[in-house]
Amino acid sequence: MDGDPISAEVLAVVVALVDGEPCVLTLDDPPRVPAGPLLPGHRSLQAATRTWVEAQTGRQLGYLEQLYTFADVDRAERPGRRLSIGYLGLTTPGRTGLGGWRPWYDLLPWEDRRTGAARSPAAGLRTWAESDATLAPVRRQRCATAFGLDGEPWQPELALQRYELLYEAGLVPESPDAWRRPEGELAPGTRMLGDHRRVLATGVARLRAKIQYRPVIFELLPDEFTLRELQDCVEALAGRAVHTQNFRRLVEQQDLVEETGGLADTGGRPARLYQFRRAVLLERQVAGTKLPAGRVR
Repeated sequence: MDGDPISAEVLAVVVALVDGEPCVLTLDDPPRVPAGPLLPGHRSLQAATRTWVEAQTGRQLGYLEQLYTFADVDRAERPGRRLSIGYLGLTTPGRTGLGGWRPWYDLLPWEDRRTGAARSPAAGLRTWAESDATLAPVRRQRCATAFGLDGEPWQPELALQRYELLYEAGLVPESPDAWRRPEGELAPGTRMLGDHRRVLATGVARLRAKIQYRPVIFELLPDEFTLRELQDCVEALAGRAVHTQNFRRLVEQQDLVEETGGLADTGGRPARLYQFRRAVLLERQVAGTKLPAGRVR
């Protein structure tokens, strides 16, 4: 109704690489991302986000960018409408006062294609697509485009579209239509509080798109790293494998990194250590780190 109150909150998808896997900072059970109301004392949305993340987890954030504003009418637990402003934060792993790091592929397992299409919800999607003869052609094409089916390419940055398609099909427990599906037909993955998996999918999509044109991955890596570690980082975030030689050629062409002169003890032949060029670190320049088209190493 027109007279219903409107409240606002901020949410943070905070990402780090933990043992080589992309993880998100979560609290409680069911898991949720750090969040809190926007208060009069907060001088900005970003300041509110930093304040709530530190208060709830003990983490001070560095890199932070606004994601999206969620304002669906059914988001509020009380009468009225709640506006939620999502943020993406990148950091390095470390101990948190509360909460902990959770692999984002535990929450969105269909997003991990590094070893093929394991744990794919394709069967449930096909059943849903064919359940309405009139809509079947459009649904089949949407499923093929989003999930790389029927010869369509897999596009890592469509993470949000994939989650929303599963929601529409009633294949995630958050969906109001999930009760229509047998439990074994639901897509795999740990449920989050409210629509926080949708918020997470938004963050995954943004980060995957961003690494194709800005070198933000240095926020997630140590100061020195091997080219293998750099490639593993990109593959882990994108959820797919890339061709090793193409990847290294691309890194060299874009002049993103430079040798430090050190060697990493990898247990076999020592690997050269690299660091991001100072210009990249100081200017956050649009240097591009577009993923090679090939998927198989």
